[in-house]
Amino acid sequence: MSKLLKHTFCFGLAALCMAGCSDDDANVTDSMGSHDVDKMEKPARNPYLAQETYSITHFNSAQTDAFAYAVKDGIYDVDLAQCQSTWSGPVNLMTLASTSPDYMWGMSSDRVSYLRVSDGKFERLAECALPDVKLRTQEELKTLSATYASYGELEKNVTSILGAQPQMSIANGNYVLCDKDNMVYSNAGRKLGRYRLKNEAKPEEGIEQVNHIDLTPYIPGSFTLVGVSMTYDGYLVVAAQKQLLTLTRQLTVVDTYNLPEGQILTNSIAVDENSIYVASNSTMPDGKGLMQRIVCKNGKFSTANADGAWSAEYDGGPMAPCIKLGYGTGSTPTLMGFGSEEDKLVVITDGAKRMKLTAFWREGIPADAKTVDANNPRIAGIFNVTCGLPASTEWIQSEQSVVVGGYDAFVVNNINDSEQKVNDKIVGVLAIGPILTGPKGVECVRWNTASNEWEARWTRADISSVSMIPALSTTSNMVFVNGWYDATGWEVTGLDWTTGATRHQVKLGKDNRGNGAYAIIQYFPNGDLLFNSVSGPIRIALN
Repeated sequence: MSKLLKHTFCFGLAALCMAGCSDDDANVTDSMGSHDVDKMEKPARNPYLAQETYSITHFNSAQTDAFAYAVKDGIYDVDLAQCQSTWSGPVNLMTLASTSPDYMWGMSSDRVSYLRVSDGKFERLAECALPDVKLRTQEELKTLSATYASYGELEKNVTSILGAQPQMSIANGNYVLCDKDNMVYSNAGRKLGRYRLKNEAKPEEGIEQVNHIDLTPYIPGSFTLVGVSMTYDGYLVVAAQKQLLTLTRQLTVVDTYNLPEGQILTNSIAVDENSIYVASNSTMPDGKGLMQRIVCKNGKFSTANADGAWSAEYDGGPMAPCIKLGYGTGSTPTLMGFGSEEDKLVVITDGAKRMKLTAFWREGIPADAKTVDANNPRIAGIFNVTCGLPASTEWIQSEQSVVVGGYDAFVVNNINDSEQKVNDKIVGVLAIGPILTGPKGVECVRWNTASNEWEARWTRADISSVSMIPALSTTSNMVFVNGWYDATGWEVTGLDWTTGATRHQVKLGKDNRGNGAYAIIQYFPNGDLLFNSVSGPIRIALN
């Protein structure tokens, strides 16, 4: 065996094999040629977040899911049991950048943690339970991610640990952030907590909850908070199912806004220098969802057109059989076009069974804008997503935000209808792949600023993306998804942003710790994979 094949990682116990990958399955229709996504303008940095990247879910205030760290091409076979990891969950949506590059905050549905990540380490130094939330033991988390022979067996074990409605775990620690003072904010039910280190110089001394606020009196009709974001002038924007609130960073309520009657929020919001972008769903099957730009200055909301606010309807649909929540978009809105770039857009996927990628003009509507919907002039363009799948495919739908790099947008299909009734989103996300047949299909499209319309780029009907949020390395021109393949199990797959060719595969095996369960894919500055597993984040050394 060559020295290269003997090269090891994760404490020297998993083989690393660098290899070129085939693009035979990529269906490319790119008439415009490629562009260097790394040289496109980026969202303005939010000065109240700890870092430019990774201090908020979806990586930045514009929610682009794009990072600048380089990731190597190659095929990597991994033994997760031998990698550095911590236990938490069962949802670990994101590991947040702190104010120091040597440490990160581990944010999950049951706790807040502080991790040392310098010099290739991944070590939990301290942790603190979310209010009124039970810390899950390592043994319980191992049970949740174990291998099961049937859906019934899995459901029985999961409900014995998480209760009759396991998906209520999603109500905690989802859309979170770390501010410029190294304070982190996380939701638990209808409470929002603010956390810090007891001693910045000695993190191992622990984490303390500085304070928390029960927002129940401010959110009538909302069962839970959705998450928290940050304005560019330093106010927290808290999303509930039927309300938005602004708070000071000391957790004093400043203003509230009720969503229009018949609308409900299931995802986070995007933020630019003076506005927030909210995509709510209808509470009724096939009802119209609502995309809104709400101006927010000095902690006060304005929906006045004179201030630049607007709203536009988009198509809803039926309830998906698994993974996706609600009757409308599964997307947190993503901003596209920054700085001096010509078109300023906000993009989502809609709620149709076969989803459409919908772009809205987020600022002034150009004189040469095409009329897409006479009743909704804010709609800039609509693209019928196929993911390269046959016209007979019943469901092409996503629970993930749209990944944006420059004027390119990437979407995934998360739905594959099954005869097995999936009673709970968490049980379903643990079953899909190992027990139930998983979804296939991804697509990349481009916004043409000259013609003001979407154009097809490439599709991959063979690529699996079950529930994780994809991520884009602008430096390596590669987008990453997490999916299941019957022959090899769970995998993080890196696809060329320009052509769709497979360039990077991290094969995680058939253990369900390779299941990201609604989390986002991250990489470290040195190219290591930060995998936010269903049972806790894992550092996978690839260098």
